[in-house]
Amino acid sequence: MDKATLVLADGKYYTGYKLGASGQAAGEIVFNTCMTGYQEVITDPSYKGQMVTMTYPLIGNYGLNDLVPESLKPQIEGLIVKEACIMQSGSIPGYSIDEYLKSHGITGICGIDTRSLTRHIRDKGSMPGIISTKTGNVDRLLGILEETQKNKKEPVPLVSTKTPIYYPGKGKKVVLIDFGCKQSIISNLKRFDCNIHVLPYDTSFEDIICNDPDAILLSNGPGDPEVLTESINTIRALMGKKPVWGICLGLQLLGLSLGARTYKLKFGHHGGNHAVKSIYGGQAYITSQNHDYALDPDVPDDILITERNVNDGTVEGFVHKHLPIKAVQYHPEASPGPTDRRDFFESFLSEI
Repeated sequence: MDKATLVLADGKYYTGYKLGASGQAAGEIVFNTCMTGYQEVITDPSYKGQMVTMTYPLIGNYGLNDLVPESLKPQIEGLIVKEACIMQSGSIPGYSIDEYLKSHGITGICGIDTRSLTRHIRDKGSMPGIISTKTGNVDRLLGILEETQKNKKEPVPLVSTKTPIYYPGKGKKVVLIDFGCKQSIISNLKRFDCNIHVLPYDTSFEDIICNDPDAILLSNGPGDPEVLTESINTIRALMGKKPVWGICLGLQLLGLSLGARTYKLKFGHHGGNHAVKSIYGGQAYITSQNHDYALDPDVPDDILITERNVNDGTVEGFVHKHLPIKAVQYHPEASPGPTDRRDFFESFLSEI
């Protein structure tokens, strides 16, 4: 097997073996704690600009196929695993993890101590890194990494649809603003036969309203919400005109539109085992999450925080006290992950 090297921005490095395409890949390194669902992880647009470490030690023991992707192609910059399994099980024919990454030009690394890497990220925080099959020279790779970070692009414009997409239905008319929307969100709206208009992230207030939606849903997506100033202004203009709900990045954008603040988590929430508790109902849920930013809990008076993360107390949901505005930080579409909060979509449609 060809050798590969992973170098972190602080100089720590790991030597392993090539997984997927030959070459070099750079991005922020995060870790995901899911034991299954790695194809959904790889194709989640919220990972644009990031390289994902899978903490489960064996990846690829079931094949990847064309039925479950969250977008048309992998969105991660690179994949980091301990063992890439070549023996597959499952009833649906598919591709090995190595074949899948190669076919899409994604470079990864396997055969490294992912437990050590995860502990390092937990201690030091998420940081940029680079994978290379071309050279193992750490100093040279650190120089290349520094240059790539200077020239990196904002991720939302790279993953949002460029043109409107229409899914006809006989139910509620929903405008879904695409900041990096997962396919499973659309699939959940289709379950209720919604009339869905998917619009680009930078669609104007006028173009959104002209669709005369029953409600507006702000999708998940990658990156820092504070850089999306035009979208924040548009969302602010929509408030009070139509019901507006948000998922993940959508929550953060709604919070910013209402005068709240966001901040970057030390190593983010990525996985399918995050416990959330309802403040007023007392119920606890296990949720799927994928975000690096969170809403500052010191919110304006009009915002009522309704859910908190059991592990670190971060904001997981809020409603507006007077307007039809609601948001959750986790992924109720539950892909990959538990289905505890799939009732979000039923609640969304019944309340509008």
